[in-house]
Amino acid sequence: MTVWGVSFGTEKLKIGELAERTGVTKRTIDYYTNFGLLKAERSPSNYRFYDISSVEQLNDIEKCKEQGMSLEDIKKRMIDKNAEEIDVLELRLKIKGLEKDVTEVLSQLENSNLKNHEFIKKNVSQESLSLIQSLLLLLN
Repeated sequence: MTVWGVSFGTEKLKIGELAERTGVTKRTIDYYTNFGLLKAERSPSNYRFYDISSVEQLNDIEKCKEQGMSLEDIKKRMIDKNAEEIDVLELRLKIKGLEKDVTEVLSQLENSNLKNHEFIKKNVSQESLSLIQSLLLLLN
């Protein structure tokens, strides 16, 4: 259920609540939001709501500033971190695809004959075959 842009079950904070939790002024939070360091959702009445993860993001921004990093450098760092997370998601999707291929191959190998070997060669990607060969080497 959503009321005034707040989704129940996932905590959202108004800018004042975020400021209170982090000790960072509303003006600074507004600046970071406009600069692209924080993301806010707008309610129909134009209130900004921040995800609870913004508390940690804001703390990270402040730590980086204490270490002498510029806001531009902090922004680049956050973009790089997000890119790494995307890479991990892509790898997980690839692994799921490989698991599916391996499952198919194993089921075909149970009923192994010449016809099944041809099926396997045609339907399994080269990447999956390489992984299967590596797994077989490790198992033997």
